[in-house]
Amino acid sequence: MANPPHDSTSNPSWFRPQRLLLIFCVINMINYMDRGAIASNGVNGSLGSCTDSGICTSGSGIQGDFNLSNFQDGILSSAFMVGLLVASPIFASLAKSHNPFRLIGVGLSVWTFAVAGCGCSFDFWSITICRMLVGVGEASFISLAAPFIDDNAPIEQKTAWLATFYMCIPAGTALGYVYGGLVGSQFNWRVAFWGMAILMLPFPILGFLTKPLQLKGFASGKSKEIVALEIEEAYLIDDGMHAGDEVCIRKSKSTFELWNQCTRFLKDMQVLLLDQVYVINVLGYVSYNFVIGAYSYWGPKAGYNIYHMSNADLLFGGITIVCGILGTLSGGLILDKMNSTISNAFKLLSGATFLGTIMCLSAFCLRGLSGFIVLFSIGELLIFATQAPVNYISLHCVKPSLRPLSMAISTVSIHIFGDVPSSPLVGVLQDHIQNWRKTALILTCVFFLAAGIWFAGIFLRSVDRFNEDDEEQPATTRNVKREPLLGGSSDGI
Repeated sequence: MANPPHDSTSNPSWFRPQRLLLIFCVINMINYMDRGAIASNGVNGSLGSCTDSGICTSGSGIQGDFNLSNFQDGILSSAFMVGLLVASPIFASLAKSHNPFRLIGVGLSVWTFAVAGCGCSFDFWSITICRMLVGVGEASFISLAAPFIDDNAPIEQKTAWLATFYMCIPAGTALGYVYGGLVGSQFNWRVAFWGMAILMLPFPILGFLTKPLQLKGFASGKSKEIVALEIEEAYLIDDGMHAGDEVCIRKSKSTFELWNQCTRFLKDMQVLLLDQVYVINVLGYVSYNFVIGAYSYWGPKAGYNIYHMSNADLLFGGITIVCGILGTLSGGLILDKMNSTISNAFKLLSGATFLGTIMCLSAFCLRGLSGFIVLFSIGELLIFATQAPVNYISLHCVKPSLRPLSMAISTVSIHIFGDVPSSPLVGVLQDHIQNWRKTALILTCVFFLAAGIWFAGIFLRSVDRFNEDDEEQPATTRNVKREPLLGGSSDGI
């Protein structure tokens, strides 16, 4: 039986848990449509070329219009990561002092503006800056959407709802490939970006114009306004100021709030880093993402060289999309059937990853293409079954108020230490041994490391903290502790 996480009187009239899940899934799919579209041939395009006989063909897409080198083109495809990694912890931290639902609206507004800006860009630097802003906009959604889903999902279906949300990643990427190819070839690559901005536009409007939802573990917006007024009152009384000293009041309030925000962030980070369950989960996820990132970049090239595939892009893409959707959904459903606990999630993570690794290794050992496709598909089904359980642990091993920061730091970690360095490192390995089969086998073995780390998590003492009473109560003037401002005395400003 579902257990509503909020009092129904506090929810806006449009709210239904299923409707919230649908809205967030659509947003997530559009997010990843953008990633697929910019990588598609119709949008990314190619440089112009000339034959020895003097016949030249003009370039197409972004690369052709801006005459980008392959190095610049590679930077363009990953520039969003800069904004994502910088902004994720910031949005997660701001959720402590601002309504998280409104923060999602802010992020989606930046995303919509930035994607439309990509369509209006005029050179490499202008589109690169827009791609960074796309990452900034996406950061708020990635950090805050999963906690909202976790709050409102029925108890017996929490992991299945998370799986549905994360299933939109491969589905959206695949849709982006198709969308970018069709719109880019039929119209222009700029139209593809404008179209995605139009698709996203209703959602930031929804985030600003509707009554916002509250997130479990956070004080309401009204309480925070009261706190701000009380802090101002405390400063006026303690410093002997008059109500007319508005400039001094604003400066002292701003300094206090900034100091309070930084102090709170550092304390929250300390709590996360000392949480063994969280650290083990993220370390396993980093190892896992190291392989997945290299697979996505080098997989088609390895397949072409090992099995002489004529359509390696299509084959690897198709396997990843189908197995990504089915595997992600299956992982969520299986964990719910097992009883969603942190210990069971670690069991599923380690077991599925270990078996998936065996299947992928066996696939790369085979000489025939048909046998490779069968075993590799089974391996990817098992590997992708980890998506919902790993995020379930990140959400439930911490206090409710730490969930946004937990998701943000997890996202930052798996990219910085996982998929970002894996592709160049695998390239160095291949340059050294000059054998794609051996390179693929060595890379796949890193999955064993992830399985081993998650297996260790089974034996850790774990507590599901989702139902802890963690809502932050409004402070009062009686417990506002004055701190010296900018190293000065507390007797004046």
